[in-house]
This record gives sequence, structure tokens and C-alpha cells, in this order.
Amino acid sequence: MHYVWQHRLLQPRDMVTTDGERVEIIDPGVLNRDAGPDFFNAKVRIGADMWCGNVEMHLRASDWHRHGHGSDRAYDSVVLHVVGADDCRIELPDGRRLPQMVVQCAPDFSERYRAMVDGPSDRLACFDELSKAPAVYVTDCVTAMAFERLYEKVDRILSLLNAPGGNWPQTVYATLARALGFGLNSQPFELLAQALPLRVLLKHRDSHLAVRGLLFGHAGLLPDASDDNPRVELLRREYAFLCRKFGLERPQGIVWKMARTRPQNFPHRRIAALAAIVESGFGFGSRLCGVATVDEARALFDVELPYYWRRRYTFGPANASVSTVAFSRATVDVLVINVVVPLLYAYGAQFGDEGMQERAIGFLEQLPAERNSITRLFAEAGVECRDAFTSQALIQLRRAYCEPRKCLYCRLGHQFLSQKAKYRPGGNI
Repeated sequence: MHYVWQHRLLQPRDMVTTDGERVEIIDPGVLNRDAGPDFFNAKVRIGADMWCGNVEMHLRASDWHRHGHGSDRAYDSVVLHVVGADDCRIELPDGRRLPQMVVQCAPDFSERYRAMVDGPSDRLACFDELSKAPAVYVTDCVTAMAFERLYEKVDRILSLLNAPGGNWPQTVYATLARALGFGLNSQPFELLAQALPLRVLLKHRDSHLAVRGLLFGHAGLLPDASDDNPRVELLRREYAFLCRKFGLERPQGIVWKMARTRPQNFPHRRIAALAAIVESGFGFGSRLCGVATVDEARALFDVELPYYWRRRYTFGPANASVSTVAFSRATVDVLVINVVVPLLYAYGAQFGDEGMQERAIGFLEQLPAERNSITRLFAEAGVECRDAFTSQALIQLRRAYCEPRKCLYCRLGHQFLSQKAKYRPGGNI
């Protein structure tokens, strides 16, 4: 009922009160998700009078009494009662009879909605409709979702920048650290960056042992004293010394996820790569602002790992098959998507540089699409994914709308469901 009212999907012949007065929706109002009437500040014309106030909805008119609205002063400003069944009339405390209107939907609308939201989680709820949808619907949704996902990342960046002690170098460092978690370990990396600010690391960038000892020690990844590896013992001693000298305490709550994870995605090599970037002086942010092409953006992540990590995934025996470079080509493209693009866009937004923002969007359109379970799911429904702009949109659509079953708030879901919301003779709620 909220959906039908909010999107004005009622038939003109149904826009009449139970007293026979015509109703016109000038403004449906703002949907209220908290206590109180369902829609705030609506504007409706009832007969010859214009009413500005709140709208309340119930499946049955008698629910007004069952919910105790008669004794709740928050409902005194209700100007229209929208119901599914007119089983009683309502009078307000001042004696005014509350105008009441019956809303009827197509009989299969609710059934179709339930079928979508209660369907199998491993299949798109709108698979059948999506495979037949006009291309303009899909294109419109992809554009909106890509920008929605980018804006979420930009908002996170600006919140870091505006936090106490925030500045651009620390913001870039924290954004890079979070991205190195690649979803699975994003939160632990973010906590590590908060607990060990860039300014602390840069004070010791001339000592590889200090930077790596601090990062691995604060991350809780240094093996205990029973490990007789000389390299590990040096890092352990350096970390203990720096903690005593500067009063540092290892943060609590950093939990790394490594189960069912490929060794190359373990956090150890990612932290080693972060250490290498810091040890170089962390000119990452200034270099990032000057990138003009996708290849220049990729070059930011051309990082050589320290010798120790060129043959290891963890603090353990050497493995001759491990790569000497920190990131594969596919991994670099993901980092450009999650680090370079949102930082460029955020910097452009902060300083009014539209050219920088356009460049960020251009990178998404030039980068190849991400290949994962989400893009494959949409490909099965006929949605072609040619670039990162589209793959980012599909990831946002799946995670923000499909998985939580917010079909009513999805552009595509609205298009598909609105066709079912029209009342036909014989229909009811």
C-alpha cells in the first residue's frame, strides 16, 4: 500500500473517499520509517478543499483503534486515512470525521512481490523480467547504480578527511589499506590504518625493520617466541622496542580471515606491499592526483616486494613458486577501481575540479569488467558487462538491493512491479 501510494499507482476511478468526494494527490508526502503516521507532509485535494498534513494507512480501517491511534496526539494531524477494507469510520478527538479512501491493487501484485522477495537467493528475483526488459531500463539502472556505489566510496573518503586529525595523506593511506583487504579483510586493514597512522610510520621510513615490525606487530601476524626464524626475531624485538618507546598498544578486534582463501590473498604479502609503499616515502597521493591515463594509474601499484616476501605467503618456509611482484594485473585493476577512481573523484569534488571527476569516470569505462559470481549471475539474465563501470553497477545492485530483497526500491524492480500494481475489476488487496 505504501508503494502504491508513494508512486501514485492508483487508478483515477479509485481516487474517491468513502463519502464520494474526489481525491487528488498533489504530493504523496515523505514515507515515515519510524513511529507516527505513515506519510508526513502530504498534500491532497479532497473535494474542493486542499489539505496539508499526514496520511495514515491500514489494511483495515478498524486497525486505527487496534493500534491505539485514537489516544495518540501524533495522529491528530492526519488528513486522510487510506485503507484496504472499509470496516468502520474514524472520528478524531475534535469530533471531525476523518476522510477515508479504499486502495485496491491488482490481485497478483502482492503475489508477484512475494515471489520476488522470497525466491531462491542464488537466482535473481527478477530473472524472467530482466531477460526481456528493454535496454533503456537496464542502461538507466546501470548508470544510477554505478554512481551510487562511487558516491558511497567518496562519502567514506570525505568522512576520513573530515575526522579529527584527518588530512589527505592519511586519507589516501587509509583508503589504500582498506582496499588491500579486497573485501574479505577490508575491516581489519582499516582498523590497522587507524591504529597505526601514516605519520607514525613515516617517522621511521628510513628503517625497513621498524616499518615492517610496526605493521606486522600491530596486525598481530608476528609469530610468537617459539618461532626460531632469525628474521622474525628481529621484527619482534624491533616492534617491542618501539611499543615501549612510544607507548604503543596493539589494537584489539583485528581478526584476519584466511580460511578458504587462496595463499596469494593472505594479508601478509599485502602488508609487505603496504610497507614497501610507505618506505618509499609515500608519495602515492601526489602521484595519484597527476595520473592522466589508465596505464599511469596502474603504474602506481608497480610494487616490488622485499626479498623475504618474494618466495613466501606467510612467515614460514620459502616457496619457489611465489611471484616477486606484489600485485597481478587483475589485482591492479581492482585497486585502480577501489583506490584511484574514488580518491580522484573525491579530490575533484572537494576542490571543484570537474576534469578530475570526469577522468575518474573515464577510468571505469576503460577498465575491463570484473569477473565474479555477481557479473556471471547477471550475464545469465542477458545483462552484458563490458567494462568496470558496468560491473561496479551490478555489484551495487546485487548487494544493496537484490540480496536484502529491496525490490520495491530498485529501479528495475519498480518498473517490473508497477505493471502489476494496477487494479483490475474484481481485484483486492
